Amino acid sequence: MAIESIADVLNRSCHCINVDPQKLRKSLDERFGEPGSYRRLRETHPNLLADSPVFVGREHIAKMQDVIDAIEHVVTLEAYQKQVLKSAPDIAAVANGPHGVFFGYDFHLTKEGPRLIEINTNAGGALLLQHVAAAQKACCREVGDFFVGPQGLDHVEKAFVDMFREELRAQKPTGELRCIAIVDEEPLQQYLRPEFELFQQMFAGHGVEAIIADPGDFALSDNQLLAQGKTVDLVYNRLTDFYLQSEAVATLRVAFETGAAVFTPSPRTHALYADKRNLTVFGDKDTLRQMGASSEAVETLSKTIPRTVLVNHDNADELWSGRRQLFFKPVWGFGSRGTYKGAKLTKKTWSSILQSEYVAQALIDPGERLLLADGAHRSMKVDIRCYAYRGEMQLLGARMYRGQTTNFRTDGGGLAAVFTTP
Repeated sequence: MAIESIADVLNRSCHCINVDPQKLRKSLDERFGEPGSYRRLRETHPNLLADSPVFVGREHIAKMQDVIDAIEHVVTLEAYQKQVLKSAPDIAAVANGPHGVFFGYDFHLTKEGPRLIEINTNAGGALLLQHVAAAQKACCREVGDFFVGPQGLDHVEKAFVDMFREELRAQKPTGELRCIAIVDEEPLQQYLRPEFELFQQMFAGHGVEAIIADPGDFALSDNQLLAQGKTVDLVYNRLTDFYLQSEAVATLRVAFETGAAVFTPSPRTHALYADKRNLTVFGDKDTLRQMGASSEAVETLSKTIPRTVLVNHDNADELWSGRRQLFFKPVWGFGSRGTYKGAKLTKKTWSSILQSEYVAQALIDPGERLLLADGAHRSMKVDIRCYAYRGEMQLLGARMYRGQTTNFRTDGGGLAAVFTTP
């Protein structure tokens, strides 16, 4: 029987630490470079930033790093690469050098330890989380002694900028990072556009020009990628067209294939790490052994990745019968879109799943954080996201929500700071 940790107790009973709104307002107004920015963010995104932190035990953090190490090991195996790349589009075979910024390893924390639910290779929220973490205040020394993330926004931002410079050098060793394009479809309409603007200001503070662009803003000339009258050295890719397949991104696809600009993360990065089908490999002992994975990696991954299988007509009856213990995710999905908790499935939705490409994953309930609102307790679900670069954990964040999947529509929920034991 698992022993309850200090973090578990605090997630249930600590209500005396939360965001100092004045500190957060000052921090965001300074970084956005315009007074009133924080107020407008709260008006347009009322449930984006959570006021209360989540507590995570250091033993869980160590185990999450073990999982990341094991994933990095498996991805280097020739047999693994051969298997996963054969089911990806040809563009994923292009290996230009960059590893990929802001990996997001998403975990649910259980009494038996962390469980890896999925991997994202263009995870958002990192900069916003840093502001939330830096603005926390505690009412007592005991809780205040808990540690929250890297020290200081200036330190964190410099580390992030250095990471992008390293990505450029991985492909162009003598290149200089002068102009970055932050790319997404219709960026003005994206929910996390405020973070794009924070990145823009962050880069500017380190002498790097950054533009926020739609795929249609780009052109190629003399093997240079141009946007808004600027020569783009690096594309910070926030697109969910992971393999650059649509006609709308045709110019970017050519720029990537010819090396006209550095792309991070790249189609290859997504294929090797974030394709949902990879979870069927990462969690399978026999397959990992056959690929030559180390015994430590096999043991770590088989324990921490819930059993995941591809949905097909051969196993449809079995999966339908056991659906209440399963969670269904589209292979090409992102942002919880098209995901279904098995207990909520209708016959009509199930028929649609069978006509698409889905994986079924053993259901692992998310963690829990009790909040105090208007004198009453409110139970919130919690996902933990580890942001990592080249296998090294950079920061921890949480997403608090109510409902079937992560969302930004819950009062008191949103991106939350993570506190851990000293």
